[in-house]
Amino acid sequence: MERVTCKEREVTLLEDFNLQIFAGEILGLLPVNAHGMAAFLKLLQTNGPLYDGYVYYGGEMVNSWKGTRKSTNRISVIGVESRLVENMSVSDNIFVLRQGFRQEIIRTKLLKHQLAPFLEDIDMDISVDARVEDLPVFERVVVELLRAVAMGNRLIVLNEIGTVISAEELGKLHEILRHYTKQGFSFLYICLHYEEMDRICDRTAMLSNGRIQKIVGRGAEEQTLLYAAEYDRMVRSHLENRKEVPEEKEEVLRFHHLQGESMRDLTFSVYKAECLVLQIQDNGLFREMRDMLLGNLQPESGEILMDGKRAALTGDGEIAVVQELPTKTMVFPKLSYMENLCISLSNRVPDLWRNRRIRSSIRQEYGEVLGEEVFFLSEENLSERQKYQMIYMRVLLQKPRIVFCIQPFKGADLPHRMVVWEMMEMLLEHGIAVVILSLNLADSLSLADRLLIIDSSGRQKEMMRSDFASIPTVEPWIHLYRN
Repeated sequence: MERVTCKEREVTLLEDFNLQIFAGEILGLLPVNAHGMAAFLKLLQTNGPLYDGYVYYGGEMVNSWKGTRKSTNRISVIGVESRLVENMSVSDNIFVLRQGFRQEIIRTKLLKHQLAPFLEDIDMDISVDARVEDLPVFERVVVELLRAVAMGNRLIVLNEIGTVISAEELGKLHEILRHYTKQGFSFLYICLHYEEMDRICDRTAMLSNGRIQKIVGRGAEEQTLLYAAEYDRMVRSHLENRKEVPEEKEEVLRFHHLQGESMRDLTFSVYKAECLVLQIQDNGLFREMRDMLLGNLQPESGEILMDGKRAALTGDGEIAVVQELPTKTMVFPKLSYMENLCISLSNRVPDLWRNRRIRSSIRQEYGEVLGEEVFFLSEENLSERQKYQMIYMRVLLQKPRIVFCIQPFKGADLPHRMVVWEMMEMLLEHGIAVVILSLNLADSLSLADRLLIIDSSGRQKEMMRSDFASIPTVEPWIHLYRN
């Protein structure tokens, strides 16, 4: 991409955008903020109108400010949401749906025979007859990757894949990427953490406000971390303050010998005002835990105890849950801002909707933090920041003793990750225990007082903050503990 400028409704999305990806290279792309990302991904695959600049693919000009082609580029994007057809088999997704497949009669045995070398090549054992909806997330990602390779797409984009697969699976994926770079395939690896990209990427480009600000080589961590200098100061201050807080061992909640399809004797305690990070390295167990927290699943055996008495995770005002992608899953479009904010409080204060004095008091108290203007805005006019603040303030109004946050940083760019981080710190300062469920450590490590790692076999390993420096992998924020 050479000097690309892209506008939509007079808003500049990309400006003087320059980027080169070489054959057999893994290029990292770190979006410091999300401005221009959607436009960039769209331009990669479809040759939309440009205000200025040129786009070349495979040495050929495919787009220009002078005029656009209607053809699409042979570039695959693999993201958090699957692009496979769920009610079809693995082999059908890889071969039958690809561009150029012209057989009128589908020869299943032949397709299986054609797929076998691809799977052997990367040492993967995936049933070619399996339906896509039955696949674990990691295998789904691999199938999408194999489809891109089978289609001959020489550039493959991986968009925040590290947020949906475990650390162990991420390592395996990196091995597969290296394998295909030797065959001349190129990858654009989009990720919100430089530490993750530095393990696999040859170079890393920083995207901010629709422009590539700089490109650094591998191992440039000290220079690169400057992009998050304010975030870094926030975390350092938090860690210093937490040192002064005496360790309280007042147990709030206990998971006692829980068993399920993937759960194997899951036992752990949560203590008052602590931040516990559960790093679950198995996707099946992660989904089971998530469904249990949302009330969609009950454990086969075992019990959940609060103050020594059996408790339910849902319907108990003392336990709150912040879902994945909460600005999409926890905002109710048909309700006003005040109704959205107070929906959890209404269980505790039955007269809330009839008593204007209570609502006026809430607006006066929280308007200083949220801004007075939000109470007059409809849901579609709220910014992402305002939505995050509303959801976490809703939790605070509920006054729970413990909050479960499911992948709280997923899908958030740097400014919004800082908002989420501040909101969770606020909950801790109010004496509320925060439990973060995550497949990888990422930003969670910056808040953690205690880390519980549950591997794919169900084994548990507990680490206190004083032990974080011994974590063997280079995780985001690990430098603070090692220093």
